[in-house]
Amino acid sequence: MSRERLEVMNGHKGGVVWFTGLPGSGKSTIANGVQERLLQSGVRCVVLDGDELRKGLNRDLGFSEADRLENLRRAAQVAQLFVQAGMFVLAPFITPMDSFREVVRSFFKPKDYSELYVKCALDSCVRRDPKGMYSQALAGKLPDFTGISAPYEPPVDADFVIDTEGVELQQCVDTLVQFVQCRLQ
Repeated sequence: MSRERLEVMNGHKGGVVWFTGLPGSGKSTIANGVQERLLQSGVRCVVLDGDELRKGLNRDLGFSEADRLENLRRAAQVAQLFVQAGMFVLAPFITPMDSFREVVRSFFKPKDYSELYVKCALDSCVRRDPKGMYSQALAGKLPDFTGISAPYEPPVDADFVIDTEGVELQQCVDTLVQFVQCRLQ
């Protein structure tokens, strides 16, 4: 069945919002909130969870630069398959380097892809530390941790930016839902 036919059946276009940002910036939390709102309005969408992919499809990968790139390449391929099925994908992945984001972007037609930078200062992410990973990284127990012992290059040309410092989650979700709804037309 063609993508166009699937989109007609779904009642909306497929596409992807690829989230980038430091660990703890709020990428997954926002993605899950947006998914809930989109599902309530009848949008067929999926959140690609990096932790879940690393338990299965990407369980053979570590955190070296080459493994991180391969992790993202595989995730982009999965996202592209969902887009071809006429679904909307929310993909919260750290995606730390500009070169990695270019590889991800190459999987999609420009009209299908939006890059979202979830902006949050490192010290705020360290304070949040939702999974306790910054504590481990700062203690030297977690090597190659983005923002501490591995680099993060903030995007300079993201399609959309949400700054999560001092902004309530619901406002972040509302803002992104409005953006996505424009992409679904």
